[in-house]
Amino acid sequence: MEWSYLFDWANLLLRWAHVITAIAWIGSSFYFVFLDSSLTKPTAPDLQAKGVDGELWAVHGGGFYHPQKYLVAPKALPEKLHWFFWESYSTWLTGFALFTVLYLFNADSFLIDPRVHAWSSSGAAVAAALGFVFAFWFVYNALCRLLGERQGKVGGDAFVGLAVLAVVVGASWAACQLFAGRAAFVIVGAMLATAMSANVLVWIIPGQRKVIAQMKAGQPVDPIHGQRGKQRSVHNTYFTLPVLVAMLSNHYPMLYQGAHNWAVLVVLMLAGAQIRHSFVARHKALVQGVRVPWEFAALGTALLIGLAVALAPAPQPKPISAVPRLAEVQAVVAQRCLACHGEQGAQKGVALHQPALLAQHAQAIHQQVVLARTMPLNNATQITDAERALLGRWVAAGAPLE
Repeated sequence: MEWSYLFDWANLLLRWAHVITAIAWIGSSFYFVFLDSSLTKPTAPDLQAKGVDGELWAVHGGGFYHPQKYLVAPKALPEKLHWFFWESYSTWLTGFALFTVLYLFNADSFLIDPRVHAWSSSGAAVAAALGFVFAFWFVYNALCRLLGERQGKVGGDAFVGLAVLAVVVGASWAACQLFAGRAAFVIVGAMLATAMSANVLVWIIPGQRKVIAQMKAGQPVDPIHGQRGKQRSVHNTYFTLPVLVAMLSNHYPMLYQGAHNWAVLVVLMLAGAQIRHSFVARHKALVQGVRVPWEFAALGTALLIGLAVALAPAPQPKPISAVPRLAEVQAVVAQRCLACHGEQGAQKGVALHQPALLAQHAQAIHQQVVLARTMPLNNATQITDAERALLGRWVAAGAPLE
């Protein structure tokens, strides 16, 4: 079997697994953030005596649920205790595998754009991409420890948030100066996703294990573990929508192809964080019986609308040029497309070396080359705007074979 065929299967299966595990992780994360924000102080004496700090009544799936939260821990350790960590680890592992298959193994095509930065080798670009993905965690973690933990307590999230925002903005700018726009957006998303999973691996789960060990040993439970776990869990919920939009962006060249693509990425992620905060604030407002602060959602929506307006292409005058002849179209295709879509080794099963094949794939050419401008990939063959327009006029005329 051909490598390209196996590559497509690896892409499909890893992407499928990544989406499945991400749904599981994000779903559980969103639920527990909702739960924490919606708990009310118990009034029943028996719950107070047990040390319950918050409770919630809910109805779902034909039944009633009554979750309770103990702060710092219950007086007695339950026999069966469910842990939430496989969702995080599986999401990161499948995501990193997909990133490796798509971008690291194909660095020359997907990671590097010579118009952006002339790397000395694909290995150097791969090393730099991995540096972005992993180094952010150490910077972020240091900021959390330095600005968010004082005198045995965890707090200062406003200072941590501003500092992390500054680092993310700087990393977004740097990534877009070094890598192809499509890859830069994914790298920044992977950078944040790695920090999210590291929060679970390094702090949340180990902190919970320490609490259980202290309970089993009959020692007082140190509240710092719960405070730190709550802090990192809240950070993760604010990272979630920025990560998702960064990962989805590779399907939309209008986002990453511009000269100021780093600013586009920052605005997208900031809008996502604002919209996510509106949900968190809404949960708390409903419990407290106060006004729901919809202004956060309004700000996020306004940022998206403003971005859409700013990126809107200028109106193009209707072309009055004559319909291109087939020979002109074949000349452009031969120079710009046949390296990947010729008779030998047609990528994605698309071959364009014969007139009948050009007509067969005319709509795909129009979509990928003229409208989305995703092909040639990273414009490796340097197709010009005039040549794209020529292909567009040919398709608009019905792709005549004469």
